[in-house]
Amino acid sequence: MSVAAPQSPPGQSYPTSPTARSAWRSSRMIVLLGGLVVLIAVLGVLLGPAPAPARYLDPDDTSLSGSKALAELLRDRGVTVDRVDSVEAAAAKAATGNRLLLVTDTTYVDELALARIPGDRVIVGGVLGLEALAPGVRTEPEQARTRSREPECALPAATAAGSAYLGGLSLRGPSGATACYPAGDGHTLVSFPYASGVITVVGDGGFMTNQRLAEDGNAALALNLIGTGKPVTWLVRPATPPPLDLPGERGKSMYDLMPGNIRWAVYMAIIAVIVTAFWRGRRLGPVVTEKLPVIVRASETVEGRGRLYRARRARERAADALRAGTIDRLTPRLGLASGAGRHEIVAALAARTGQDAQQVGAALYGPPPADDAGLVGLAGYLDFMERQISEL
Repeated sequence: MSVAAPQSPPGQSYPTSPTARSAWRSSRMIVLLGGLVVLIAVLGVLLGPAPAPARYLDPDDTSLSGSKALAELLRDRGVTVDRVDSVEAAAAKAATGNRLLLVTDTTYVDELALARIPGDRVIVGGVLGLEALAPGVRTEPEQARTRSREPECALPAATAAGSAYLGGLSLRGPSGATACYPAGDGHTLVSFPYASGVITVVGDGGFMTNQRLAEDGNAALALNLIGTGKPVTWLVRPATPPPLDLPGERGKSMYDLMPGNIRWAVYMAIIAVIVTAFWRGRRLGPVVTEKLPVIVRASETVEGRGRLYRARRARERAADALRAGTIDRLTPRLGLASGAGRHEIVAALAARTGQDAQQVGAALYGPPPADDAGLVGLAGYLDFMERQISEL
């Protein structure tokens, strides 16, 4: 029996338009390279140096919230601007002569020590310790919305500047103070004389920032308040907070600072966790054997696999399975070793059955059948040879 090679059905057409798989194969290198570039860029941003944080009203900061532009305008007018971040540095500058102290932040500052520095003083925004730095100035409970406001006062620095972008604290000055830029029941700027100079308090410092300096009369107001001709000591928040110095706590560890009964509380919590775990823990018993819910017979397995092969038109795989099973069963019956070659098997099988060697070789090692009828014929011929060997 000869087994025919599979033939392509006449008139069969093949798709020529690109499929999703072919498009992926042609462009996957570009996609992978693009993803690699994006990954390198993301890693460069994440692992690169972090940008410096913006420092509000800092004369050295060029960000929108900094005041580098105002400091340069003051220097262009011949005003010396010295940036300091501590009371000690501000006091050292004041000892060199009559200066103006500009206070923009007092977070890590001793307000009482700062208030003892002589000279004119400009206080911007809601700094801590306003009562000590500007005696007699009171703030209203509600803050004013920051917007463009008219001065409506007789203070030369304000009237010359005109409208300005002000808001923030709503202030009330002491007796004899000049109040400008009204906001609700108070004003956003008050100025009054005191023992060694003039104190000016502004409710918000937004008009001094790089972002707002060029709007309205903001630059004129800032220059009129600060650029009086005196050297300026500009106090800002330090970049690194000073360490806390707690009296009587030096040299003690974390355990020394804990309450005396905290150790027993930890022990009790550990015991409670252990008891709860023992109480609620799952107790595993002996292994329980169960019968299989369904027993599948070998014939049903073979039939199910055959239906799968037929549904997928897998005639080649089915033929290979039939041939491999026949060779495995016939090899020991022919007295051959398990690693015998195809020529030995074909020659021995042809000699034992009397079949033509070419026909036996085509059945065991030939091309797959072209249709279902050819597959059925191949299965019948293999079964015929196995029966002949069994009967001998």
